[in-house]
Amino acid sequence: MTNTKKNPPQLPPDAKLIDTHCHLDMAAYDLDLEAVVHAAAALGVAQIIAIGIDWPSSAAAVKIAGRFQGVFAAVGIHPHQAAEAGDDDYARLAALAEKPENKVVGYGEIGLDYAKNYAPRALQIKEFTRQLGLARELQLPVIIHDRDAHDDTMRLLREAAPFPAGGVMHCFSGDRELARQVLDLGFHISIPGIVTFKNAETLQQVAADIPLERMLLETDGPFLAPVPWRGKRNKPEYLLHTAQKIADLRNISPAEVARRTSDNARALFRLGPAGAAA
Repeated sequence: MTNTKKNPPQLPPDAKLIDTHCHLDMAAYDLDLEAVVHAAAALGVAQIIAIGIDWPSSAAAVKIAGRFQGVFAAVGIHPHQAAEAGDDDYARLAALAEKPENKVVGYGEIGLDYAKNYAPRALQIKEFTRQLGLARELQLPVIIHDRDAHDDTMRLLREAAPFPAGGVMHCFSGDRELARQVLDLGFHISIPGIVTFKNAETLQQVAADIPLERMLLETDGPFLAPVPWRGKRNKPEYLLHTAQKIADLRNISPAEVARRTSDNARALFRLGPAGAAA
């Protein structure tokens, strides 16, 4: 049965998890970031990717990655910030990514968001297309945000394909047909804590069906905490509850989920051997 208690499953020492998407720079972690990272490491979340959403947060993600051995960074302009992005921002993001010491392993999150429409759709499309080209120049995997914009997102991705460095559909919110289209592009699919929600049957079907070698896990912290922490601040350590749910759906062990999804993340983002996030 799914673990709905607040005690997460225990993983063996050789099974480490990777949180491929967490906004560690956000104010929700300001007061206890070190404790959050150390707690995750103690429970088996060996590596975390801190995600940028604009120039300041991308720079902050890089700074956080420099503080912790197992934390890496991704840089990009989120569709919510598309109207604020200028040429200088892209030049600075590229400069961040080009320095190996900054530990930038992905470009994103980028994409389209038609739920909030904080920026006009035409502008979102323009900036998304521009960033797909920049990610290619930087030889980085793309981290895609797609909310209520499936058709345009997939059209633009197909137009920009192929993606030699690969990519991931972050916080996947589609059905099995959309999953098939994403996989056909050569992308990975990242499963968030939403999969533990009772009303997430469509996502649960996707998590049960897609090839395990194309699956990643994420918290999207501080958002979208899994059951039994739903509605609370999400933290990387809660990734264990997501792993448990996927294990239940696929009738395998949480350790196998951890090993396989972490192998995928290390290969896509070129993270190297698992260490401790702290």
